[in-house]
Amino acid sequence: MSFIKCPRCELNYIEESEGFCKICKREMQGENNSDDVELCTICNERPAIPGRDICLVCLKEMNASNEDDADEMERDDEQVSPVDENSIGSIDPVSSMDEIMPDINDDIPEGEFSEIENELSLDAMGDEEEQENEDEDEESE
Repeated sequence: MSFIKCPRCELNYIEESEGFCKICKREMQGENNSDDVELCTICNERPAIPGRDICLVCLKEMNASNEDDADEMERDDEQVSPVDENSIGSIDPVSSMDEIMPDINDDIPEGEFSEIENELSLDAMGDEEEQENEDEDEESE
């Protein structure tokens, strides 16, 4: 007796004498597998509505609570009203990034740009670290 892959699904192994695996036989006979049912993510008791992750009962409860919240807002006159532009004040809208970015070139004299670049250079920092490591090694010997 040797085993071969099922010719239909090519996943499950069957004996050579069998035609198809048990799973394919069930599918071909039209039997639904009860393992495919997804449970509601809220109550974990009832099956979820197809295409959703919650059951019908939880969906109805959520809709009812949303309607209650809307009713409370209407009763309390807490509805959001649009903001009047006159109440904001004299805030100018920003039309481009140039207006947001400060002009930093005026703050640093031209001769200091190369010095700052050298101080912030990763290569220079790496060279300094190597030198410090060599100095530490010489001191420890």
